[in-house]
Amino acid sequence: MKFINFIILVFIPAISLAHKINIFATVKGNKIYIQSYASDGGKIKSGEIEVYDNSGNKLITGKTDSLGEFSFVIPKKDDLKIVVIGGMGHRAETVVSADELPEIQKESVVKQQKIDISVKPPKINAPVIDTILLRKMIEDVVEEKIHPLIRMMLEQKKEKVSFNEVVGGIGYIVGIIGIIAFFMKRKNNV
Repeated sequence: MKFINFIILVFIPAISLAHKINIFATVKGNKIYIQSYASDGGKIKSGEIEVYDNSGNKLITGKTDSLGEFSFVIPKKDDLKIVVIGGMGHRAETVVSADELPEIQKESVVKQQKIDISVKPPKINAPVIDTILLRKMIEDVVEEKIHPLIRMMLEQKKEKVSFNEVVGGIGYIVGIIGIIAFFMKRKNNV
């Protein structure tokens, strides 16, 4: 029986660490992009995503794709808590602060801007550039080009458990058990 208890004490911490979930959220334009992965580097496929505001109200739910990614339009400028649930009670969460989020435009303002855009400018020799449209095009191109860079950063950031860390952890556990056994033996001799 003591041997079984020893085995459980030694291997349960290693098993629980192997299932840790990590989450990485980035803000780009009016969207938040989420990437989730396990500590062993595996993607969290079909993981449930829940987004909460600062008051704890659930704003968005969804599922990660086959790459462990999910994105959504920012619902409001508030501290957003993003939770990834990977099944069997495994979860991770991160908070995107309101300071990181852009200002959210109301629909009426956007409609008004669209109406203003449709007004034909007076004819002049210089080309007319719609700054709102140009800005949107630039954001889309930058977003498209920066996404692979963020993925590379995420790959480098992954926390992997090395063999040395596992052996070191087992050594600590054996050492603690040895100290406990020493004091118990000493107590029985007294």
